[in-house]
Amino acid sequence: MNANLIKSLIQQELPDAQVEVLGDDGAHFEALVISASFVGMSPVKQHQRVYAALGERMREEIHALSLRTLTPDQAEQIRHPTRH
Repeated sequence: MNANLIKSLIQQELPDAQVEVLGDDGAHFEALVISASFVGMSPVKQHQRVYAALGERMREEIHALSLRTLTPDQAEQIRHPTRH
């Protein structure tokens, strides 16, 4: 398993998403997923969407995934906290 494959799998499930995946040991990864499809979803539901994209790989090939999900508005607030 590698970061590029994880990114590709997430983007297949969430084509509108901006996805960044880091990790180089083949089993432990960090992902940031920004998607308009997350609007109105709880963080738990957002994470479930991402985990669904990874399917069985979450049990078999990916031992740890630190996941952060945001809507585009949330991401914008983080990037530019003084803008309203």
